[in-house]
Amino acid sequence: MQLNFTSLAEDKPSDALAQVFARGWPGWSQWLDKRRTARATDLRDARLALRRHMPEFETLWDTWVAVCGADDDAALFLSFWSPPRYLVNCSQAVLIDADGPLLIRNYDLDPQLNESTLFSTGWRGRRVAGMVDGIVGLADGMNEAGLAVSLTFGGRTACAAGFGIPLIVRYVLEMCVDVQQAVEALRAVPSHMSYNVTVVDAAGDFATVYLAPDRPTIVTRTPYATNHQIGVEWPRHGRFSNTQGRSDHLEALLLDPGMTPERLSAEFLTAPLASTRYSRGFGTVYTAAYRPHAGSISLSWMDGSREAWQLGAVHARERLIGFTSEGSRTLSVGPEQGDAYNTQCQPDTDGYGWLPGTLAV
Repeated sequence: MQLNFTSLAEDKPSDALAQVFARGWPGWSQWLDKRRTARATDLRDARLALRRHMPEFETLWDTWVAVCGADDDAALFLSFWSPPRYLVNCSQAVLIDADGPLLIRNYDLDPQLNESTLFSTGWRGRRVAGMVDGIVGLADGMNEAGLAVSLTFGGRTACAAGFGIPLIVRYVLEMCVDVQQAVEALRAVPSHMSYNVTVVDAAGDFATVYLAPDRPTIVTRTPYATNHQIGVEWPRHGRFSNTQGRSDHLEALLLDPGMTPERLSAEFLTAPLASTRYSRGFGTVYTAAYRPHAGSISLSWMDGSREAWQLGAVHARERLIGFTSEGSRTLSVGPEQGDAYNTQCQPDTDGYGWLPGTLAV
C-alpha cells in the first residue's frame, strides 16, 4: 500500500477545497452507496441541525457545497449530520515540558481509507490546520489561538442522531480558543457515536472528553486516550485493538517523571502504540504532533522520517509513504511549492471510508 501525503493551504473555501473534494469524493460516494439503506436523513434535516447546534456553520456549509459543486448526496455528506456508522482506532496523549504542551497521536486505520492531507484554512478568519477526515472534517488539528484537538473511537456501537466527529473537531477549532471553551462546545454538539476527544491549549490546560449519543458527556483530566471510555464495553473490538494494553502503556509512560517528548514520540512509532496490521484494517497511518505554544505541526512515520510545518506557513508538499508488515517508510519526497494550494496531486479514486472491513458495526 502507498499513500501520497500532501499539504495544502487557503484563506477562503476555494481551489484547495475543490481539490480535496475531487480527490476524496469518488471514494466517499462509493462508501455511502454501500450504506444507503442506513441513511434516514435529508438536506432539510441537515440544515435544521446545523442551524440549531452549529449556527456559525450554516452559511459555511452552503459555501462548501457551492465550491465543490456538490449534488444532494455530497451536500448531505458535507453536513456530517447523522452519517452511517463508522469507527477509527488511534492513541493520543498530552505531555507538558519546558517548551509547553505537546499533543501527539497515532491515526490507526487501513491506509487506503485515509485522505492523507494536512489542510490549513482561514475559512472563518481564524487559522486552523489539521489532518483531513471526510473532506471538510478533521481527525486532529490546531488553531492559531493555541488550541489542539485529537479524536479516538470510544469503543461502543451505540448510534443516534448527531454529527460525525470530524466536523465536531473542525467546529471546536474554528470556534474555541482554550480548553474551557472546547469542553463547552463538545458538551453542546451531539455526536452520533462514541468518541474520545483530547484537547490542550497553549497555557497547558488539557482534558479528555468522552462523547456518547446515549449518555451524558464525561469530562476527565486524563492526559491520554485509546479506544474505550469508562471500561471496555465492546470486548471483541477491545481485544482486536488492544485498547486496554495501549492505555496501560500510555499511563505508565506518562507517570515516568523523566519522560521526554523525544522518548514519547519514539514510543508512538513502535508497538504496542504503533500497529502494522494494515491488511486487517488496523495500522498506524501517521503520527501527528502539535505544539500549541510554538505553533508547530509534524507528521512522522515508523522509519523515522518526518515532515514539519509552522501553523502560519503551511506550503504545498508531497511525500509518498509505503506501508508493509514491517511498518511505514518514506518512498519519495517532492519539492515544497509556494503556491496557495498543491496542483500536482492527482485525484485518487481508490476510495476512502471510516469503516475497516474487519469490524463492521
